[in-house]
Amino acid sequence: MAKAAKLDRATVVLLRSRLLEWYERNKRDLPWRRNADSYSIWVSEIMLQQTRVASVVEHYRTFLRRFPSLLSLALASEEEVLAEWSGLGYYRRARMLHKAAQFVANQLKGSLPQTAEDLRALPGVGAYTAAAIASIAHGEPVAVVDGNVERVLCRLAGWELGGRAGGAALKKQIDALAGQLVDSARPGDYNQAIMELGATVCTPRAPECRLCPWYHQCKTRGEHNTLPRPRMLSREVAHALSVRISPQPGMHGREVLLEQRPTAQTVMPGMWELPMLREAQVPAAELRMTVRHGIMQVNYYVRIRTVFEDDVPALTSAGGERRWVPLGQAGGMALTGLTRKVLNRAHLLPKAPLDAIAPAREED
Repeated sequence: MAKAAKLDRATVVLLRSRLLEWYERNKRDLPWRRNADSYSIWVSEIMLQQTRVASVVEHYRTFLRRFPSLLSLALASEEEVLAEWSGLGYYRRARMLHKAAQFVANQLKGSLPQTAEDLRALPGVGAYTAAAIASIAHGEPVAVVDGNVERVLCRLAGWELGGRAGGAALKKQIDALAGQLVDSARPGDYNQAIMELGATVCTPRAPECRLCPWYHQCKTRGEHNTLPRPRMLSREVAHALSVRISPQPGMHGREVLLEQRPTAQTVMPGMWELPMLREAQVPAAELRMTVRHGIMQVNYYVRIRTVFEDDVPALTSAGGERRWVPLGQAGGMALTGLTRKVLNRAHLLPKAPLDAIAPAREED
């Protein structure tokens, strides 16, 4: 079992001050750091779960433009929310965010709770998210512990994260050390600082220890033993890209054939995608494009084939409801990330205005 790390008061003060000084000099200019609004912080923290910061920045601003307040999110349909979330993956997060917004609007008069304990009562809000919102937006001195923080604290204390001494006992030690270190005067800045340290300096591989403000107090000063990452699985699939001129009188635009995933599916239920081909192999002459797309622990190697309308029944597998959708409307649907990626690469979706995704110095 990891030996408890009980730090003396002087060491705690030193670690806090060095970390906060480092953060002030090195923090990234991220859009959710420009205000202390609990709703926007909540949205960013849900988006950041298991998702790279670069991907979140692109979606965060467009999502808040579409749903600028908790009430606007609560009043939207699930399909509208999923459409704006498309491309971020892990769609259960969007569904739970939507349910929580409706709960707050209907049961709490539209006001998000302010304490970590009360926030945890919301659908999809766990200890990490609750602590982040409460500390950053409301100054509650509660520690945030995510994967980055766990790694930083284990290296600081000399513990093997994921080793034989891991499990619940190690988690308890990490939480205790995190609670001891959090700065009661600036808990929001402290929590963001330690997460920033783990994301940019104390990285899983090849940490830049000489840049670390805790270098001289750290017992590891480099990589430590961890459990190997689960091996990614590979799978080959193929989808049909079928586009036609609208047969509707007075309508001369193009339509794309989309299929809705059954609601009984455990992954992305209700989302819209391109129909699946019966055969994963596609003749070279018929190949439109190839795409690699990761979903959780699976790397999908995807072949896209152009299929004429008359050939759709023979070449595709039966699935959910199918619909011919005008290309001008498809972008507003709850598309799977893969489908949106394919339609964008095929230049079939209208481009978003540049100012909708470009970082800005100040919020609009």
